Amino acid sequence: MVDVDAFLADGYVRVEQAFPRELAAECRDILWRDTGCDPGDPATWTRPVVRLGDHAEEPFRAAVNTGPLHAAFDAVVGKGAWLPRAGLGTFPVRFPSDQPPGDDGWHIDASFPGDDPADFMSYRVNAASKGRALLMLFLFSDVGEDDGPTRIRVGSHLDVPPILEPAGEAGLAFMDLAAKAVPATEHRPLAYATGRAGDVYLCHPFLVHAAQAHRGTVPRFMAQPPLLPAGPLPPSSPVRVAIDRALARS
Repeated sequence: MVDVDAFLADGYVRVEQAFPRELAAECRDILWRDTGCDPGDPATWTRPVVRLGDHAEEPFRAAVNTGPLHAAFDAVVGKGAWLPRAGLGTFPVRFPSDQPPGDDGWHIDASFPGDDPADFMSYRVNAASKGRALLMLFLFSDVGEDDGPTRIRVGSHLDVPPILEPAGEAGLAFMDLAAKAVPATEHRPLAYATGRAGDVYLCHPFLVHAAQAHRGTVPRFMAQPPLLPAGPLPPSSPVRVAIDRALARS
């Protein structure tokens, strides 16, 4: 069972073994091939991050469409309030490295395009969370605290709605929101998206988070796709409930 109260308070929950470890291993084999690196030769791991595109092969489709995962979507977004996925978005594969990763700033993922749909930096977020029901973190390898886990500001999703509400339907652009939300959430405690291959973190779309350098020994494989809403989030959706509670306290 998913702890909805924890999701409302913290902004995320971890679904342990949301998909089988065997599927994670199948997916890793495909991802290793696409990195161009040799899993048995660390001398080929020359970059701190290798970004891979969307994968929709059968193992990936199976990983994102398990019964436990769909039940968790129902619990934190609402039954009928989300759209099934056929793939898993981009994969930032992190390698042990002394080089800075270059992508480790605190932020909130943007959800819908601005004036130029081709310009990611102009993508926007509004208080209704248009275009996004969840941020998800799919672990395809075991991830410890030294393995570059995503950093999370616990409860930061509650600081964001009052920042967004004055902007109305148009919302704020990615960088404009970060400029306000990052300092507003510095007081929040930190958590790390660690776990075993097959675990999935379901995160509120307003959760402030960041990548970090990999200081371990084994590359980290993770996907970070959005879960898209089927339409405006219903009032009973825990994602919407958290937003409404935050606005009521502002």
